[in-house]
Amino acid sequence: AALRGASATASLVGRREMIDLVWTGPSTGLVASRRTDQALAEVIRSARRRLFLVSFVAYSIDSVTNCLREAVERNVQIDVLLESAKEHGGKVDYDSAGNMRKILPSASIYTWSGIWDSGGQNAFTGAVHAKCAVADSSMAFITSANLTSAAMERNMEAGVLVKGGALPAALHKHLEALVATRIVERM
Repeated sequence: AALRGASATASLVGRREMIDLVWTGPSTGLVASRRTDQALAEVIRSARRRLFLVSFVAYSIDSVTNCLREAVERNVQIDVLLESAKEHGGKVDYDSAGNMRKILPSASIYTWSGIWDSGGQNAFTGAVHAKCAVADSSMAFITSANLTSAAMERNMEAGVLVKGGALPAALHKHLEALVATRIVERM
């Protein structure tokens, strides 16, 4: 009975949500945290079936690109939502979506027109400002960091890495709903 009880407890603990602080930039050494690039690499490497990334921009991210290519080799379905370049109606000069298409030709790349209508009221043009990654609906990384080398290595960035619990599944479901309802459009 003791072994069964210990096994059931270990199983329950394993399904619970675990949250880690992620911080890139100056460290005090007084609070444990992980760097942005480490957390993002863990999410990408954990993906076995599905991976969804969201960022305003993406460039100069060799370490992330290598992890993404490894995910492609594992047959992970990769979806990426990025802000459109100005030439395509977006807010940035650099065509992150077009570049990502070249780097990961098998990935589904999405953009958002930024037009949002609140019940027939004031439509406005917004931008893809969210930054997150979710793997297999079981691990999520929510961060201030764009997919850039500066954000991964030099900027002061904060985030949380969530393993287990309901949040990763809810985030993935929301991102998939944006695709299914065609709020975001595939390139």
